[in-house]
Amino acid sequence: MDTVIGVIGGSGLYVSEGLEGAEWRSVESPWGEASDQVFTGTLDGVRMVFLPRHGRGHRYSPSSINYRANVDVMKRMGVTDLFSISACGSFREEMAPGDFVVVE
Repeated sequence: MDTVIGVIGGSGLYVSEGLEGAEWRSVESPWGEASDQVFTGTLDGVRMVFLPRHGRGHRYSPSSINYRANVDVMKRMGVTDLFSISACGSFREEMAPGDFVVVE
């Protein structure tokens, strides 16, 4: 099975730069409409699928996102490994803007 990387981007991340053969595609889901079309292409020979979580132009608030449709669309695109990129604030002084945290 070939690896297909899926990325669901958060606020401010609407297009994944550097994809070869990139195109926007509509994908239907029985769960309703996804947040947006998916942006597909290849990066260093690996197929990638990108979905803007809030839609281009930040059309959906966190409580109105159709998460089931978003994940289903990624599955229908053949995604084998899914990453979700989010941004959030912190109340901890030792964590400055721009710090990167990986949750285990």
